[in-house]
Amino acid sequence: MKIRLLVPAVGISVISLFISLFLLGHFEIYAQRERVVGPYVKQTASVTKVVSTRSSTFARAAAENARLRGSLTWAFGGKTQTGWAIYVPLISHTIGTDAAPESDEFALALSNWQGDSGILPSGILDAETLAAFTKHWQSRRLGRSGLISSDSLRSAPIGEFFDPTRAPDLLRLDRETYAAYQKMVAAAVRDLGQELKVTKTGELAPDEKFFRIVSAYRSPEYQAALRRREPNAGRAALAKHSPHSTGHALDIYVGGEPVRTLDSNRLIQVQTPAYKWLVKNAHRFGFYPYFYEPWHWEYVPGK
Repeated sequence: MKIRLLVPAVGISVISLFISLFLLGHFEIYAQRERVVGPYVKQTASVTKVVSTRSSTFARAAAENARLRGSLTWAFGGKTQTGWAIYVPLISHTIGTDAAPESDEFALALSNWQGDSGILPSGILDAETLAAFTKHWQSRRLGRSGLISSDSLRSAPIGEFFDPTRAPDLLRLDRETYAAYQKMVAAAVRDLGQELKVTKTGELAPDEKFFRIVSAYRSPEYQAALRRREPNAGRAALAKHSPHSTGHALDIYVGGEPVRTLDSNRLIQVQTPAYKWLVKNAHRFGFYPYFYEPWHWEYVPGK
């Protein structure tokens, strides 16, 4: 009788043991999956949230840039300026992007530049940011308007100039500046050969106007006469102490009316392949721009 009772009890114990092992194994498997899958899901959700927030932030900044590009009010040269569309090529080169100014990518690149410049990295090109840009661009210019020794001047061939009737005493410029200019133009011809008139020997064709010198060295006497002749002209008013008297400043033809500061004219100039090439490459040859005049470039080696 005891033996009969013992057998079923043992059987029940064995079955219970197997059930317990099965259940423990089952829960352990799912417990391991929870430890692996759980954090991964949470991490994915966290990353998605950050990306979404970031994308939303720069989308708003991009929309604001699209508005301010043509409407931002700021002052320069004693005049009220509107928008910053004219300076898009310079801005884009400065922040290191070719993205459209109304894009999220532009806003992101701008935000990085703002942060590096100690400005709130909003990605919005507001008046404070534009002031920082102009300060940066101006810092790369000559910063002086002293007279150059006549021994350092040389006359360039009339063929190098935009105006084939220019007076002989207006064909002079600093020797080193002229050599750098020639190297720069040769590089531009190599890069933009399809968009320029070029000779079979790889030089600017005689009837090609882009990259020709509009103005080089100007003596203080000539500058004074220019200001008397055009007392109300913006360029004359701003050029009371002209860097052209150093022999290191060149006005280069980049399109439109050569040296007219009307916004409509400057907007045409900054859209030409010649100007865009200069913005990206002139510094390699020691030339830096006066941001307000797309045609004005100054030779400042070592900057």
